[in-house]
Amino acid sequence: MSENAAGGARPVPVSVVIVDDHTIFRSGLKADLGEEVEVVGEAGTVEQAVEAIERLRPRVVLLDVHLPGGLGGGGREVLTRCAPLLGEVRFLALSVSDAAEDVVAVIRAGARGYVTKTASGAEITDAVLRVAGGDAVFSPRLAGFVLDAFGTSAVADDDLGKLSARELDVMRLIARGYSYKETAKELFISVKTVETHVSAVLRKLQLANRHELSRWAADRRIW
Repeated sequence: MSENAAGGARPVPVSVVIVDDHTIFRSGLKADLGEEVEVVGEAGTVEQAVEAIERLRPRVVLLDVHLPGGLGGGGREVLTRCAPLLGEVRFLALSVSDAAEDVVAVIRAGARGYVTKTASGAEITDAVLRVAGGDAVFSPRLAGFVLDAFGTSAVADDDLGKLSARELDVMRLIARGYSYKETAKELFISVKTVETHVSAVLRKLQLANRHELSRWAADRRIW
């Protein structure tokens, strides 16, 4: 901790990486964020984002939904490629889009919240601090999209806590009827990795096969 003018200790700022393909926006946002936040890196493409996040391991990533590069998956692709870090790094989507499909896509991929670019620097700072502390944060009208997509029973189900973020991704796609190959393509991972995650999901949920998994997910409205 550092010392303030009165001799008291100040909390260490939350480290943040800003991911957005507009340099001017990144510069403006960096200037508007409060002193409780320290921007340790920036990125403008999917590849740059993954490299910076893996190298810097920030506490929070401010992630735009629509990014160039990669396989065309934008912010969702960044999340899926950084899935092993989701326990250490938290992602807050920040986008001009308030479309339901954009919100749901990044939340399913592991983002802890979603705010629009109409938010002020102070509001985004507050959202970063809350996400760093473990909260889920959404711009007011966007929270309904998440509840509609996941269902309150799914949110409250303790069994979901047994699964990692990547296992949840795989489980939802398999439950919808995706093949292993289709799931691998959707999540930018190998078929072998999909098989490994499915086995882990079935074991953790004490299910016998993917048909039981589909019924389990349908009962909890997890799609």
